This record gives sequence, C-alpha cells and structure tokens, in this order.
Amino acid sequence: MFPPAGKRKIGTGPVSVRPLGEADLDRADEVFRVAFGTFLGAPEPKTFFGTADYVRTRWAADPQAAFAATVEGEFAGSNFAVNWGSVGYFGPLTVRPDLWDQGVGRRLMEPVMDCFDAWENRHLGLFTFSHSPKHLELYRRYGFWPRFLTAIMKKQVADSAAVPGRVLYGQLPADEQPNALSLCRTLTGAVFEGLSLEHEIVATHAQGLGDTILLQGPGSELDGLAVCHCGAGSEAGEDVCFVKFGAVRPGPEAADRFERLLTACERLAAERGLGQLDAGMNLGRPDAYQRMVDRGFRTWLQGVTMHRPNEPGYSHPDAYVIDDWR
Repeated sequence: MFPPAGKRKIGTGPVSVRPLGEADLDRADEVFRVAFGTFLGAPEPKTFFGTADYVRTRWAADPQAAFAATVEGEFAGSNFAVNWGSVGYFGPLTVRPDLWDQGVGRRLMEPVMDCFDAWENRHLGLFTFSHSPKHLELYRRYGFWPRFLTAIMKKQVADSAAVPGRVLYGQLPADEQPNALSLCRTLTGAVFEGLSLEHEIVATHAQGLGDTILLQGPGSELDGLAVCHCGAGSEAGEDVCFVKFGAVRPGPEAADRFERLLTACERLAAERGLGQLDAGMNLGRPDAYQRMVDRGFRTWLQGVTMHRPNEPGYSHPDAYVIDDWR
C-alpha cells in the first residue's frame, strides 16, 4: 500500500529481498510509521498510528508471507501478502523515506506476486493513495487498476441494545469452532465465490487481537460475520474497535441484516469499553455506505482500491461488506 515508485538513483546499492524475520519487527514497525507519517505530513512521523500495530500482527498471522528489503545490508522496507481464499491483497508496503524513488518498492512487489501465484487467488487488490500518481503507476505495472474510492470511517460508540442471535467466535467451545468456520466460509462464498476469512478469524483469536461476531440466521445459516480488532496492540489502536472485515448473507433482506451487523459491532465496542468504531467501506457499495453515513460514520481517511483483473470483485451495489485493504 505504500511506497512511491520511480527510477533507482545513481549510486544506490543493490536491493535484496528476503523473508521478514522476528528480529526485524521493531525496525519494520519504525519504518512503517515513519514512511506513512512523512508522506502524510505528520509532525512526529515515528509516532504515527499511535498504538495500532500492522506489522507484528500481520507477521504473526503468516510469517511466510512477510518480506523485507535491504540496501547495502541495511533494512529498507517491508511488505505483506494476505490470503482470503479466492481473494488476495497486500500491504502495508513501506520503504524508508531516504530510499524512496529508488526501486525498493518494485523489488518488494515480486515476492507477494509469487505468493498470489502459489495461492491461486483469482482476484487481487490493494489500497493506496488516490492522489499519488506514482503509487498508481507502480501498481499499474503489475496489472492492478484503480476503481472506486474506499472511505475509512469512524463514529463515536453509543450504547446499543443487545443483538439477538449474536455469538462471539472466541466464546465458542473449541470443538464448535471448526463448524463455525465452515458456516463462515459458506457465507463469504455466497458473497464472492471462494472468498474465505478463516485465516483472519483464527489469527485474530490466536493473537488475542479482538473477536469475530457471528449472527445466527434461520436454521443453521449465518446472517452475518464481522472480524473485529479491539484496542492497543491490534490494528485498531487505543480506544478503537476496528471492523477489519464484515459481511452479511446476500439476498432480499441483506440490507436489514447489514443494519443488524452494524449494531452488533457497536455493541461489541461498548462491551469492551472502547469509544470509537472504525470501518472501511468501498464506494462501489453505495447503499451500504449510505447506511453507515446515516448511523453517524464519517470519513477520516480516503484512498482507492486497485484490482487485478479490472473487475469489481465483491464491491458492487448488491454487496453489504465492510473492509479495506490497507
């Protein structure tokens, strides 16, 4: 998702790419914050993103899909690939500001594209800055095409009523969790063939980052699910509940199910004592976006998703999905 592209400057040493190791995480986290903070003009780049953690959480979820770049033996940047079944995306891709425009970002693209080939994902994506031509050009070289904007939205948490049929994955007995994951695959597969959040659900639970909301439907079906990160040390940050992914079962009553899912997310935030609810919404899903606006969500960061191939995937008007590919 991050670094600028461009030609390598004369005199730059060779760029090497290798797996990101545990010993790299502190440095990778620092570069991640400084890169974003510098690009966005933060007064203290090293503290950008506060207590939110995108580097350690993604490395722990899948160390084999995390990569480091070095220049003359010094750490230069990192990138992460994410496997959601038929969908794959990558990020954050970050490069030290003193090495921008020197080809490091292009080298960090190579291993993630190899991951997508090995995983056989059929729809690939990323989130980047819509106002940055060199970001768009870098990713266009790899077949990605910009489509609709994605709004990263937030609202202040209010007291909300209990939601009938809401179950938390983390509170299920261990022997019931595999069946819950199967029901989740069925739901996400109905949203987009082959889409699976199983790895994300398991990683969130295993790392203690938050929990996954399950909304029971008729019979054995699920009406909805939401993978939520909660508080410092997760991708949410202090006093925030972040809906990393949410979706409801498609069909004539999908909008009503989506309203119920939003209420359940706010209820979880309130139960955890968190004051802010964050969620990403692609504007290719206009009714879902409008419903979030009507509930008081407001955009605090905006970017564009790029897709390979140039198709909407699950970002279309009939989809009621919450996500962002940061």
